[in-house]
Amino acid sequence: MEIFAHRGYSAKYPENTLAAFKAAAKLPIAGVELDVHLTKDQQVVVIHDEKINRTSNGKGFVKDLTLQELRKFDFGSWFSDEFRGEKIPTLAEVLEEFKYKDHKINIELKSNIFVYAGLEELVLQEVEKFGLKDRVIISSFDHEAIKRMAELDPDIEIAPLFSHSIFNIVPYCSTIPADALHVSYYAVMRRPVLEAIQAGMPVRVYTINKTEQAEILQNLGVDGFFTDHPEEMMKFLYKRN
Repeated sequence: MEIFAHRGYSAKYPENTLAAFKAAAKLPIAGVELDVHLTKDQQVVVIHDEKINRTSNGKGFVKDLTLQELRKFDFGSWFSDEFRGEKIPTLAEVLEEFKYKDHKINIELKSNIFVYAGLEELVLQEVEKFGLKDRVIISSFDHEAIKRMAELDPDIEIAPLFSHSIFNIVPYCSTIPADALHVSYYAVMRRPVLEAIQAGMPVRVYTINKTEQAEILQNLGVDGFFTDHPEEMMKFLYKRN
């Protein structure tokens, strides 16, 4: 079962920062997960929320600020003084960290609240520039966005995100078309997702921070999961196996 570091090594480092990704890059895990938004000047930046309020000393929407304006804020001290001065990273900066690694890179398009025109094309350009297309997974709760990505490049792995299960989930995913399915822990227990697992569709689950949950997922035959505690989960699965 594959382990993905959720927003980098976010249990010990400020989420979605280069510090968190550098730490995750050192671990022998399957991959890393990150979130992207688009700035006012059309730069792809790595951050989870639409606003910078929670994870920086600034305020406002990412979409209303330029990259230069965003770089003025501190994205590390909210987590710990040790990380004071961390800046918001661009997608290119994060991809650079993994260029010579083996990790899969799950890029979540955060366009389910605001529609970012051209986000799919810009993300694909960065992925191709670093030659990482065969290691990238594109996911999103915005299924229109991942469908557009599938149309732009049918060879890139696509995974719709679901917070709840839906009927006929496998036929639905085929309309995108999707290569994998990313669901919440509670959705994975529902019959449609269990049927997807039985049908051989790769299923990954978010966000798993308890070893007892990981044990249940392994028994179900889940392919992988996202966690804030990659080292702890890695040690647990190693002992269990």
